[in-house]
Amino acid sequence: MNEVAARVNCSVYRKGIKLEDIPIDDISEALEEDDTFVWLGLVEPDKELMQHVQAEFDLHDLAVEDAQNAHQRPKIEEYGDTLFVVLHTVSLAGQTIHFGETHVFVGPRFVITVRHGKSSGYASVRKHTESMPARLATGPGYVLYSIIDFIVDHYQPCMDTLQYRFRQVEKDLFLPNPPSDNLEEFYNLKNELLSVHAAAAPLTDICTQLLRFHSDIIPNENRIYYRDILDHVARVTDTADRISEMINAAMQVALAQVTIRQNDVVKRLAGWGAILAVPTMVFSLYGMNFRFMPELAWRWSYPVVMLGIFTGSVLLHRRLKRLGWL
Repeated sequence: MNEVAARVNCSVYRKGIKLEDIPIDDISEALEEDDTFVWLGLVEPDKELMQHVQAEFDLHDLAVEDAQNAHQRPKIEEYGDTLFVVLHTVSLAGQTIHFGETHVFVGPRFVITVRHGKSSGYASVRKHTESMPARLATGPGYVLYSIIDFIVDHYQPCMDTLQYRFRQVEKDLFLPNPPSDNLEEFYNLKNELLSVHAAAAPLTDICTQLLRFHSDIIPNENRIYYRDILDHVARVTDTADRISEMINAAMQVALAQVTIRQNDVVKRLAGWGAILAVPTMVFSLYGMNFRFMPELAWRWSYPVVMLGIFTGSVLLHRRLKRLGWL
């Protein structure tokens, strides 16, 4: 199997201190030592590698099957003394949001992360947790907190980016002659917003369950950190709800302005139609081909008719202009 191609990072810790990096084949031996736990990180592993990891950690078949496939919903499931947690990740590239998944196996003696899609690596999380051996000594529960906290910290910048993009599009709403109605951009913003919200919202249930149960993995001294995550998630979801309402209102305004512009066009067409009706009526009258029409024999008939048409059209134009139809 090609562990390098799959990007494997595996370390052993004892009492909060990193002992060494080890290959997957040595994991079962490392777990036999007292006061140690293993932190294994994988990036899009193939089926063969996952089967090897399953054998080393004695993982459940259903959990391994889910971990091999992306597009899982955020959730937490219990398989004996092992927890399987699915988390949706977000990352920014300029103003573009990329989505990915991280599947986490957590047991009393190990943590396994399986990354799918575009997401930030956890090298910085390892470095940060290793710099605090007292907290790391509490076990895999603190590692799980660090991973979830790292993921949640990426949600708020995405919300800030979506809000900034919304403000930029919103500026065009009330321009005298907006370049477009921006409905497509509002729709794209709403779609991305719902995706971020769908990634963040399930963490409320996940963290609540971790706070209430699984004391063998989440000791009491670590539960305060999960309450902090709940606070951050609540801020993200509140921001998402607020932006969603603003986008809905902006879309309604954009649609209303489209209707108003259409009404203006119809009014202008109706106004010019009324003006053209004056000469049309007169010309229709003189086109009836009756033999006895007194006006036909009068010398000044043509100038008077033309002056009457012009005067009537001008007066009607001024009247419609005053009413705002032209």
